[in-house]
Amino acid sequence: MALTAPWRDRAGRVCGLRLAALALLSAPGLLLLQGWAAGTLGPDPVERATHETGRWAIRFLVLTLAVTPLGRVLGWPRLFALRRMLGLGALAWAGLHLGLFVAEQNGVLWRVAAEIAQRAYLAIGFAALCGLAVLGWTSTDGWMRRLGRRWKRLHRLVFLLAPLALLHAFIQSKSDASQAVLLAGFLLWLLGWRVLPAPWQGRPGALLALGLGAMLGAALIEFLWYALATNLPAGRIALANLDLAFGPRPAVWVGIVAAALVALAGLRRIAAGRGPA
Repeated sequence: MALTAPWRDRAGRVCGLRLAALALLSAPGLLLLQGWAAGTLGPDPVERATHETGRWAIRFLVLTLAVTPLGRVLGWPRLFALRRMLGLGALAWAGLHLGLFVAEQNGVLWRVAAEIAQRAYLAIGFAALCGLAVLGWTSTDGWMRRLGRRWKRLHRLVFLLAPLALLHAFIQSKSDASQAVLLAGFLLWLLGWRVLPAPWQGRPGALLALGLGAMLGAALIEFLWYALATNLPAGRIALANLDLAFGPRPAVWVGIVAAALVALAGLRRIAAGRGPA
């Protein structure tokens, strides 16, 4: 396939949906540049930017995995055309994350290699990045034809790479794993949806049960993380999921988003004149 501008579809026409995806992928970078220019990234802007780019890489990776379920549940197959674009965007953010880490080490590559070799969480993140690079390199139509059936088997590695990237995020986050817990809950939902029998993947009851399971799974992951990896009171943090006085905890947000998806799917069916599922 000939290279085309990312905002154009296969026929070469400007595509509003692709433009929106490109804007979404670019917006965090523009905000980072604005913060850098304004001096609002703190005393060590390179370190702050390194952390932020890593977070966005994982967010966009999870969003890439959400394209297929969202397209099917919402009856919006046009979303499928964004999978490659979002996946490459996640890879670009991960590459920028590594580039900024190299800059933190003053560009001394042997020091970068030593840090990765000595620190487990860096080795985990680097392994995830290498895997994403392989998937990005083989994401073209030409590689799909060359690999045939093996292409799908190779690209299923993303379901291993995403948890690896999240583990890297958990270890990096240390005492505040809220963002990692939220993404872990979403990832549980996305993986759970894929193991549902095909006829159940659009049923409201199954989706609500899946959302409840993902919410409880996220709460369990949060409890285990604080209990095993920190000195913070894991039990009190777990019980905070039942107290909304200070706003929903990450696990609760997973349940809210899952329920909202079911409601949105129902509204789309009603608007299309098909009635409730």
